[in-house]
Amino acid sequence: MFTLLRADPDATFEKGPFHIRHVRPGHSLPDKNDTAFGPLAGIDHANLGLDTLVKMHEHKNDEILSYMWRGSMVHEDTGGERITLSPQRLMMMNAGQSFWHEESTPKEAAEMLQIFIRPRAADLEGRVQFMERPDGGPENIWTLLAAPEGENAPLHIRQQVCLYDIKLEADQETVIPERAGFSPFLYVVDGEIEVAGQRLHKGDGLGAEGTTLAPITAQTTTTLVCFLVDLEADAVLVGSISGK
Repeated sequence: MFTLLRADPDATFEKGPFHIRHVRPGHSLPDKNDTAFGPLAGIDHANLGLDTLVKMHEHKNDEILSYMWRGSMVHEDTGGERITLSPQRLMMMNAGQSFWHEESTPKEAAEMLQIFIRPRAADLEGRVQFMERPDGGPENIWTLLAAPEGENAPLHIRQQVCLYDIKLEADQETVIPERAGFSPFLYVVDGEIEVAGQRLHKGDGLGAEGTTLAPITAQTTTTLVCFLVDLEADAVLVGSISGK
């Protein structure tokens, strides 16, 4: 069994060219009194218009994965990094005790997910990681983007969470990744899929506790992200965003 989480237009924050729709994956677990899906605290599906600037600001005790789907965004931090993020370059910010950065779109608009995860412990070292994939990833194959520390993954999360993505062509079928003891949360970045007779569109998600999902069929060209989460993992609730 799984629970659908439909896109909620009322969960949107807008300020000039900066638009964010908040996704609370825990709402797919009706028996849990939390908006988080275990340590997966939330997803912000963001659209940043040209010349958006989010000024230098601090994060604490958040694990933040910036998943760029379209366009580009410049990341700059007080550690000296200034780098352009795009579908070919993703970023994992392990904020830890303190991390300061700013975001801007000086060249083009951007659409992205900012994914907030509750870390396993408070006040770890602040750091940033980048993942390069020049072709933007293969089609019709799940790609592992991030996994817990110590595993063979491009980006490391200080938590029991894995993240995959896939770009499906129309009429292609896939099954989601599995991991013993982990539960799936699936999100439609763009496109349309069918699973177990249900249609999901851009911005929709679904979650399931301790179970596998039926095969997925793309109805049109579709991009999906899939989280595998240990719902019982220890996590701290003191993050700037993930702790709320």
